[in-house]
Amino acid sequence: MSDRHPPSEASSVVQLDARSREIFRQIVDSYLATGEPVGSRNLARALPMGLSPASIRNVMADLEALGLIYAPHISAGRLPTELGLRFFVDAMLEIGDVSDDDRRRVEAQVRGAGRGSSYEEMLAEASSLLSGLSRGAGVVVASKQNPRLKHIEFVPLDPQRALVVLVSEDGAVENRLLTLPPGLPSSALIEASNFLNARIRGRTLGEIRTDIERARAAAEAELDALTAEVVGAGLASWAADTVQERRLIVRGQANLLEDLRALEDLERVRLLLEDLEAKKDVIELLGRAENADGVRIFIGSENKLFSLSGSSMVAAPFHDGRSQVIGVLGVIGPTRLNYARIVPMVDYTARLVGRLLGSG
Repeated sequence: MSDRHPPSEASSVVQLDARSREIFRQIVDSYLATGEPVGSRNLARALPMGLSPASIRNVMADLEALGLIYAPHISAGRLPTELGLRFFVDAMLEIGDVSDDDRRRVEAQVRGAGRGSSYEEMLAEASSLLSGLSRGAGVVVASKQNPRLKHIEFVPLDPQRALVVLVSEDGAVENRLLTLPPGLPSSALIEASNFLNARIRGRTLGEIRTDIERARAAAEAELDALTAEVVGAGLASWAADTVQERRLIVRGQANLLEDLRALEDLERVRLLLEDLEAKKDVIELLGRAENADGVRIFIGSENKLFSLSGSSMVAAPFHDGRSQVIGVLGVIGPTRLNYARIVPMVDYTARLVGRLLGSG
């Protein structure tokens, strides 16, 4: 579970003595538990070291000067800032293992969805599971699966265009439009279909494309030049689409509407829901987690997606049987997510999904 986040300015610059760390930890723990500011008198009762409220206020003033906490209202208690939360996550967060109850739920639901279900159904189940366990929104971004093919056919539409019909072994059918080279004879599409069908059964498009590009000279000897061009163009357009297309699965948005305490909370969640609808930004953010070896944590305005809504995301990549990253899953919610519980849960779920995909 390495690489929770690259070392931040907060964790590398801020140095706190033991008393300041304990007071700061209590402020953060209270915020994560209740969302409410905590004052010096309540801290004095909670701290094990027997400090007076006046001594605690002096430490709180120092923490505020460092930018780690702030007072939301005059004479109110203190809350952690985004910088404070980042410092806490990077330098002070104690992450254990997944609880036995959470482990059993993850195993049962994800493995159950993986039996006899499609790739997408399993990922949707993982997203729903994370939503239910975290009380946030579960999100998954996955690369388009590269299916093993059963049949391919080029169907003429007019002299300039043809439809490429691909049938995968699981019965799924997908169509793509293809621009034809000028002067292509009517028999060329039949020849192209026959040429590929003799080679494609049980293989992915990427596999056969690599083989044909490697043996292009031999293919052009077997086919005339225009027909070979159709084969190459069809494979190229389809493979490029397969690699680039991403799908976003979001479950549990309604969880984000629970436990709202003020009008500004409602506005924050409204902005977050709008962000989730803007799929491009969510996919871009999740894509940043693909380069991590383990879990990444994004807090508030560190990312433009959450700059207005003040939210956080915990995300981890999952891999196929060849150890290639094929997607990212995670949890989005308020900045007071239960990081100690959610970080190992996201990591465990990503690893389990990867194992199931690798054994499929």
